[in-house]
Amino acid sequence: MPDIRQMIQIAAAPAAVYPFTSTARGFAEWWAIDITEPDGSVELAFFRRSSVYRVRLVSSQPPHRAEWICETGKEWIGTHIVFELCAAGIGTALAFSHSGWHAETDYFTSCNTTWGELMFRLKAAAEGRNPGPLFLADGMAR
Repeated sequence: MPDIRQMIQIAAAPAAVYPFTSTARGFAEWWAIDITEPDGSVELAFFRRSSVYRVRLVSSQPPHRAEWICETGKEWIGTHIVFELCAAGIGTALAFSHSGWHAETDYFTSCNTTWGELMFRLKAAAEGRNPGPLFLADGMAR
């Protein structure tokens, strides 16, 4: 099974970065603005709600690890999104993975590119630069 992996250095302590990886409110700072929280899960809507992905936090080890399972999405269902944070120098080394994909499709490749952009937005948000989410209220990407 193919996995998406990213690594980025963030000039903020793991405790400051962790909320951006483990809460709906944190996701709204860098990922998507159209977010709801039904039944203890987080739903992120994209492209005028034509795609809605529901994720559920399955493992939380503040401030070092947040693991989410994807409960919806044709290719996302059953995949895992993991943020691992480690103190490094004056900040945090963030190791990201979106694992358990069934195949390396064109959509997988597109998501890999998007996750790269999202990691830079997460970094900027955690460092206080407030880039805003990649996906706006109408679900369209910036």
